[in-house]
Amino acid sequence: MNDRPPPRLEMLRFLERVQLKDLERTRRWIAAEEQREQERQRGQAARPPEPEWLLQESLGARHPVAVHVGGCHMAGKYVRPLARDQAVRALTDGIEACSHCRPETELGVLD
Repeated sequence: MNDRPPPRLEMLRFLERVQLKDLERTRRWIAAEEQREQERQRGQAARPPEPEWLLQESLGARHPVAVHVGGCHMAGKYVRPLARDQAVRALTDGIEACSHCRPETELGVLD
């Protein structure tokens, strides 16, 4: 039997092959991450603009509950966008203004 250790050059060539495979794998990971980032950016660019005003509706009967400034995190799940004149009309018709985002202040609607 040959119990001699492999020559140093063979060991270095083996190490090189292992490292090349590791490098290829790392490059695949980088390419996949770059693709995910590009898709995320495309998704953000394609997203419609946030509405300026929101009408929050009740869960069951779907009647108006409150008016919010667009993007208000207190608006809840059931909302629909409103144009400025619709938001003013809703507030003057007695629909509650959100006490957090204060749409009546933004719209200039006074009691």
